[in-house]
Amino acid sequence: MSSLAEKHRDVELTLSGLSCASCVGRAERALAAVPGVSDPQVNLATGRARLKIAGPETLTQATEALERAGYPATAQQATLNIADMTCASCVGRVERSLLALPGVTAAQVNLATGSATVSHVGLEPAAIAEAVTNAGYKATPADGQIPTAAPGDDAAALHRAFLTALALTLPIFIVEMGGHVFPAFHHWVQNTIPTQALWIAEFVLTVIVLAGPGRVFFRHGVPALLRGAPDMNSLVVLGASAAFLYSAVATFASALLPEGAAHVYYESAAVIVTLILLGRWLEARAKGEAGQAIRRLMELAPDTAQVERDGAVSDLPVEQIRPGDIIRLRPGERIAVDGEIIEGSGNVDESMLTGEPLPAAKAPGDTLTGGTINGNSLLRFRVTATGADTRLSGIVRMVEQAQAGKLPVQALVDKVTLVFVPVVMALSVLAFLLWLIFGPAPALPYAVVAAISVLIIACPCAMGLAIPVSILVGTGRGAQLGILFRRGDALQRLASSRIVAFDKTGTLTQGKPSIVGIETAGTGRDDIIRLAAGIEAGSDHPLALAIIAGAEAEGISPAASSEVNALPGYGVSGIADGRKVLAGNLAAIRNAAIAPDESLLNFANRAASQGQTPVHVAIDGTHVAAIAIADPPREKSGEAIRELHDLGLKTALISGDVQEAADAVGKSLGIDLVRGGVTPEAKLETLAGLGDDTVFVGDGINDAPALAGADTGIAMGSGTDVAIEAAEVVLMQPDPSAVPLAVRLSRSVMRNIRQNLFWAFAYNALLIPVAMGLLVPFGGPQLSPMLAAAAMAMSSVFVVTNALRLRRFS
Repeated sequence: MSSLAEKHRDVELTLSGLSCASCVGRAERALAAVPGVSDPQVNLATGRARLKIAGPETLTQATEALERAGYPATAQQATLNIADMTCASCVGRVERSLLALPGVTAAQVNLATGSATVSHVGLEPAAIAEAVTNAGYKATPADGQIPTAAPGDDAAALHRAFLTALALTLPIFIVEMGGHVFPAFHHWVQNTIPTQALWIAEFVLTVIVLAGPGRVFFRHGVPALLRGAPDMNSLVVLGASAAFLYSAVATFASALLPEGAAHVYYESAAVIVTLILLGRWLEARAKGEAGQAIRRLMELAPDTAQVERDGAVSDLPVEQIRPGDIIRLRPGERIAVDGEIIEGSGNVDESMLTGEPLPAAKAPGDTLTGGTINGNSLLRFRVTATGADTRLSGIVRMVEQAQAGKLPVQALVDKVTLVFVPVVMALSVLAFLLWLIFGPAPALPYAVVAAISVLIIACPCAMGLAIPVSILVGTGRGAQLGILFRRGDALQRLASSRIVAFDKTGTLTQGKPSIVGIETAGTGRDDIIRLAAGIEAGSDHPLALAIIAGAEAEGISPAASSEVNALPGYGVSGIADGRKVLAGNLAAIRNAAIAPDESLLNFANRAASQGQTPVHVAIDGTHVAAIAIADPPREKSGEAIRELHDLGLKTALISGDVQEAADAVGKSLGIDLVRGGVTPEAKLETLAGLGDDTVFVGDGINDAPALAGADTGIAMGSGTDVAIEAAEVVLMQPDPSAVPLAVRLSRSVMRNIRQNLFWAFAYNALLIPVAMGLLVPFGGPQLSPMLAAAAMAMSSVFVVTNALRLRRFS
């Protein structure tokens, strides 16, 4: 792979706004005019431009030229796995190295997941990773895969390093500190082993600790210091090295030190490394537990399945299964891939998908999802999706994207961590000078201890982990409960929500309405049903399905249709049996300039007052029928509204249904505000009128604008793909009671984040002054570097452990 700085590098850009050959010519001329660009070629069919650039800066100029010409390059996304990040300072430096690349438009780095999401134009993922590696943090393109082995591997390696360091440190610690606890032991050591020999033995053991298990800190910390970008490892290196070097001078050249200052601190240097390795191991293990939810999801699908091919049944690896294959599913077997049942019926445990403990009844025509568990029936199903196209893979991607995201509150942490380590180093120097000037004689040992303690006790790790690890655990727990956060920042907005607005049909109601009455005017009832069912045949809207089901129940075959046109928020129109048919709400009739029939309007109003939905039918420009359709509320809709009220939230119903029908449902459920007869565009306006901190819950195509426009959009997993794509939170079960559950989860995550941030900032704000010696003038103790190391090691462990409590959320 060529370096970014290599001359005449080939670049491929995806352009928007290309519509004709003239556009191609203008885009090529705009590129050719940029100095350093050669051989630009724009392809209208693919919408892509190929060009050669003389250097990285040329790419920026080329994209700016395309922007001015009206054909901006579309940003692409790359995901990197990044090793060696240990604190918030590392995160900031990786982000800066990414943003410094010409062509990178945005970058988000996550310490908890060890990943980066990069928006870029015209770059290769390998080249982006190379830039991060050059900054001192080994990076590789993720290729869409989630790293699952790294946390366990890190924990195991750190555990081995800690045990080695502990074995080497214990003799030093016992000899130096045991005498403070047991004076008799101190006298025995002094009388048995010459002091010089004892110090040399401690020197050797400490060298082994620093060069062996402690090498990891030097490997990362020293290069960071040399680059002028010190991190957490740099603080450990400076602190441990200062204690070791001072001790080495006292051991081999004590004449260089002031009288009475020849003390050794080998135990501090060794214990610092050992305790911080302990903290890193506990942190890595806890982080591994934090990501278990998503890894367990990935491991749900089995490796093989029984496939019927060429009249024979054989066990095949999942990688060899293709859409269209027929799979035989035995009782109690876990389903390997997505499919549709063609034979058999029974119950399937979908709790991993929906969080619903009761099994779902399945029959021919129903869908099966990979990772779920078959009940006691033998089923045969046709494969509809495999690999990355399965629903389980989609869930994993959603959760991964949310976990990699940043909350708005992260901006404050980023500003602090940007300068944290340099400030700590400056405070360490200040503590050294103050003790040297004002400390009791001999002042040098006190100054050294204070400087080392400041370096060691500072913990940017806790600040860096405070937010992402809570998101990691919270979104993973949400996935287990059937709540998918597609973006991490939705957690923060949902937690501060003030009002929750619902769509009606398919959201608060069952979405399986049925015909309860028909009023006609001049056309036979059967003809009305046949023609209406004909143009509704291709729709999956609940009202359309009710008409189709009504025709089927009465043995009426839908009319052959053509030129069918969906009118989102209004209805559907088309040609059936050569006649122009319109079926929809009253607004659809009026928009088509059709005069409403008075008797049909009266029938529709009576139906709406009883909570039924009227569908008006016009044939060849004449209003000929009104069909009353009833859609009962979902079983837990009332419970969901009550729970939201208990959480202090207001509720609203915004429906395209007539006001009377919406009022009837709203009154029965206890909803605060009801708006009916609202078009898809007007839904967004109505939602905006509710003020800030709004949530909208919907499931249909007509809900997409409101889902996208709300502060937080929540889509029912049973809804359309358009609705799910527009939303930021997806409920895998068609159950509105999951909405207050999502609110409570988001509030728990944000409360957890606030606790972590308070600890991280309070810890550093309180203990760094103590390490400098603030308590000494008031009769307090001077903090030992060993205690400082223990406090720092446990600080980040506390943050991760606190976040792990979210796994118990229910």
